[in-house]
Amino acid sequence: MSMDHTSMKPVSDNGGGKVLILEDEDSIRSFVVVNLKRSGYQVIEADNGDDALQLLREDLTIDIALLDVMVPGIDGFEVCRLVREFNEKIGILFLTAKVQEQDKVMGLSLGADDHMGKPFSPAELMARVQSLMRRVRLVKAGSNHGDSIVSGPFELHPKTNQLFKRDERIELTPTEFALIRLLMERRKVPVSRDQLLDEIWGVNYVGDPKIVDVNIRRVRQKIEEDPSNPEYVEAIWGYGYMWKENGV
Repeated sequence: MSMDHTSMKPVSDNGGGKVLILEDEDSIRSFVVVNLKRSGYQVIEADNGDDALQLLREDLTIDIALLDVMVPGIDGFEVCRLVREFNEKIGILFLTAKVQEQDKVMGLSLGADDHMGKPFSPAELMARVQSLMRRVRLVKAGSNHGDSIVSGPFELHPKTNQLFKRDERIELTPTEFALIRLLMERRKVPVSRDQLLDEIWGVNYVGDPKIVDVNIRRVRQKIEEDPSNPEYVEAIWGYGYMWKENGV
């Protein structure tokens, strides 16, 4: 494992944050690190899954983890799964050569926010990181405006970025919270997949649009009594999704 602390520098609120990169290929890791630092991010490096997990356990101020899958030690999928057991607020983005459909779905189903296949351009990488960082910051900082949204057994608090169901808090990733907040704010109004992609992942998102559906499935697993027969997040065939007020 290699860690670069000496080159870390404070970053402004307009750009930057703390990012961990897990990648065992030196050339790829260096490429990612250079581009992150040019954009003002603090960077922590790991070249195996065990060290990455230890770093993520020890430093809960890390905003985003960029994870390769095929690395020494535990793989990126296992890192993601274990991290989600103790940190729902961190953003997780897979950077991997494994671009088969089942691999993308696996990463997202374990709690990742996004997935990029290698090779990728610096512009695409930074656009994805910036979009995810925006969601992470909203969850960590909370909103300075907005009343609570009550719908059936749910109560969403924009100021603290928390969701409760019958007074029990539901742990959500930054992307899941952004998704459910948007749907609840527009309850009983269908929202297209394109709208969800533009407003949550960003207008420049060029990844797989199925990322919306995977996140919806994760949300249903957390909020629905029967995820296979959802009461609250309804699919509008061929269009998108809608939050059903009070389940109707």
